Formats: sequence, C-alpha cells, structure tokens
Amino acid sequence: MKKRVWIIGASSGIGLDLVKLWLQNNYQVIASSRDIENSNELLKLKSTYSNNLELLNIDVLDNENVIKSVTEAYNIFNGLDICFFNAGVYESMTYEQWDISNFESMININYLGAIRVLKPLIAFLEKQKHKSTIVLNASLSSYFGLPYGGAYSASKAALVNFAQAIQPELQRKNIYVQIINHGFVKTRLTAKNDFEMPQLMEVNYAARKIFDGLNKPYKFEISFPFVLSKFLRLISLLPYKLSFSICKKFLK
Repeated sequence: MKKRVWIIGASSGIGLDLVKLWLQNNYQVIASSRDIENSNELLKLKSTYSNNLELLNIDVLDNENVIKSVTEAYNIFNGLDICFFNAGVYESMTYEQWDISNFESMININYLGAIRVLKPLIAFLEKQKHKSTIVLNASLSSYFGLPYGGAYSASKAALVNFAQAIQPELQRKNIYVQIINHGFVKTRLTAKNDFEMPQLMEVNYAARKIFDGLNKPYKFEISFPFVLSKFLRLISLLPYKLSFSICKKFLK
C-alpha cells in the first residue's frame, strides 16, 4: 500500500523538495499552503503525478479553515500515514528593531499553527488501526536563544517543548511524533540574513536528509548538520557564564 503524506508548507524550499522526493518514491501526497494553487512548480508536478498528488489550500491562522482542510486532507486518500507541519515565518531582529507584529506572526504560524492543525487531526488519526506519524519542522535554534534570533527560536523552542509533552500521550494511540531540528538552509527565509551562516545547506540536501531520516527506525529527533547540532547542543548544556560568553562573539 502506498504511503499517504500531507505536508503543510509545500510551496517552496524544503517542503517543495520533499514533495518531489515523495512523488518520485511513489507516495500519495497532499501538498498544502495558503495559496498552493499559485505554485507553478506544484501545478507542473500535478500534471505529471495526477493520481498521486493533490493540492489543498490551508490557512493555519484560521481555525475554521484548518478544521475544514484537515477533514478534506484526511479523506482525499482515505487516511494519512504522515502529517508534516512545515509552515513557518522568520525574521531576525536586534532589540532596536523589535516589532511586536513579527513576534506575534512567528508564534501564530510556527507554533500555534501546528496546534490548530493537530487538534482536529489527532481525532482522525487515533481512529486508524495502523501507525501514523506527525512530523514538526523545528530548528537547531530551539536548543538555545541566539543573538538577533530570539523571536524565531522562541517559537521553535515552544514547538519542540510541545512535541515533547504530547509524545508519550500520542504514542499510546499509535501516533508517533517526530521533530526535525536542522541548521541553516538556503531559502528565501535565510536570504534575509546579513551574517555568515555556518554549514549553510542546499535545499535538496536538507530535504534528502529529512526523507532518509523519516525512513529509518523511529526516533523522536532528526537533527543535522552534525557539527552545528553538536555545537549548539553543547552551548545549551554549558553553564550560562560560558554559553553567554560564546554567544557574545556572534554580535555584530
């Protein structure tokens, strides 16, 4: 039986490349974003993979729209094996540049958007007899708050903490939660950065790492690249005096 996957945040970047990988490997894919039907690349894929790809709009800020979209997504292929939440926004700001609307947007989409989706989705998944997986795309920045990225990393840290909290509950229902903590990927979001990004990855490399990780035996966290993930994990474990001393070196 073909695996059925729903990805939210599929119109560009990692999401789009994952859609391509899943289709190439004979998955049935539902690709979603707020205006998914305006994606020329996905429309081309739809013409090639007409039986295995469906496009579905979703606005993760609108609870009523989310409930409707979850129901549609679940019924398109008569169930789901994987739901991948990849919707996200990002802004890097010094404290002088703080804009509360940016904080609100990142929390509302990166964190609360996932909860809006999972609330109705879990009700469907727990009725299935087979295992299903919920994947939340987080960030290595969830390990420790870094200069200029506090608004973004706070939303991702909240997402990770939430995933940790629900994992034991959902696994009892045969629903497996996974998080993706990855480093810098060359996308339209990271193009906003005006600082050097260590171990910056191409989109296709990051998508392949995620695809391969999801096809290995279950583990809660998939993290990469190796050196950056271990470095940031180390910072999170150090006494604050040392970790803050290291982080000061990132200041412009």
